Amino acid sequence: MQRDCYFISEPHEKMQKRPPLGPRAVVFVRLILPESPFRYRDLHVYHLDHPTRIIEWTSEKTICVAGFGCSRNELLELHLPPKLFAEENKGLCAERDFKVIHGGFTDSPVHCARHIPGTRCVVTNDGRSSRLELWDVGGEESDVIRRTGSVDPGTAAERGSRMAAGPSSRPSVLHGDRLSHIQLSHLPSGKSVYNLETDNPDPLSGLQFVSDSVFLTCCSNGNLYVLDTRVRSLAQPTPVSPLQPLPPAGGGDGIHWCMDSTMGQSCLDPACCRVVRLSSRGEGEVSDLRDLRIPVCRVQLDVRTNGDGLCQDFLRVSWAPALKDCIAVSGFSGTVQIFNISTREAELKDAVELFEHQGHVVLSENSESRAPLLTTSHVWHPNRPRTLLSAATDGSVHLWDWVPPTTTDD
Repeated sequence: MQRDCYFISEPHEKMQKRPPLGPRAVVFVRLILPESPFRYRDLHVYHLDHPTRIIEWTSEKTICVAGFGCSRNELLELHLPPKLFAEENKGLCAERDFKVIHGGFTDSPVHCARHIPGTRCVVTNDGRSSRLELWDVGGEESDVIRRTGSVDPGTAAERGSRMAAGPSSRPSVLHGDRLSHIQLSHLPSGKSVYNLETDNPDPLSGLQFVSDSVFLTCCSNGNLYVLDTRVRSLAQPTPVSPLQPLPPAGGGDGIHWCMDSTMGQSCLDPACCRVVRLSSRGEGEVSDLRDLRIPVCRVQLDVRTNGDGLCQDFLRVSWAPALKDCIAVSGFSGTVQIFNISTREAELKDAVELFEHQGHVVLSENSESRAPLLTTSHVWHPNRPRTLLSAATDGSVHLWDWVPPTTTDD
């Protein structure tokens, strides 16, 4: 199916229409959205045949994406546009498109994926079982992504599993759909090397390592736990924090929570690891490992919603790895919003919005689909301070570098 593509040329600041492009057409735009204070240094647009809900880094310049449809889905590794990384004479760099460097197919949807550091292995989950699929993303000798095995935890998981790649030298993945189902699996053997001993059935919304053995768990109801793979029982303390659940942040029935953490300069210093939790009503709470029960700050985010309901699985919050006190949120609508949360007050305060990426909505205005557009995922570039990637339900993937509101583009 062909679709129209829109771009904004400089210096006219007008939306212009290009001829129809193929479903996987790539466009480079350097744009200023009409009637918007937000400006970009770079914006690259890629269209997938089917939307993705995963954007997983496989290197500084490559990402893995995959479809989540009910039937056969593509699993792709994309190389980011070389023009983005040109240090000098950037305008003379002709290579400004995404490039498929490896690809394969899966008969299942891909709802979650994790790249195992130091390997070419990606682990996926279909969102409807606890089974994990292992994939070799390939190398220079082959452009095919191949399935190499699986891990079957033997537990029922109607919602699918959350995952975190083990940071140690042993290839492993932490996974589970509920608190009582959390386990750490050694990938070469598929054997479980850690199981959390608890009967707590709370559904998980996130898993994240903060050191080789210590990890954070956020439940959908907002409860946060600090756990240690060296301690199996939930009733025992860890070297970092007592293993006791927090009360739901803000409380309330039907409210979904997600989280992200930043380890700062040293994961051994509790003050360097900050945790942000985001609720489906736009409330954020920031804590650090010194005492997770006392929020460092509480903020209300002015999130954009499309009025058609929220898909909890698309809700995302992430710390900027190279900017202080800066988070990005998505999943409420077709935009990605960036906020400054530098306040240090426990009372609820309004967060300052720094930027809103409206590109998915603008470029899909004339889509024939009547379904509301939602962002399905976003990630920060690990080294470029203001560069992000985002994906939406129309199959678009955007790579964008935003301009801070107090500066001008040079």
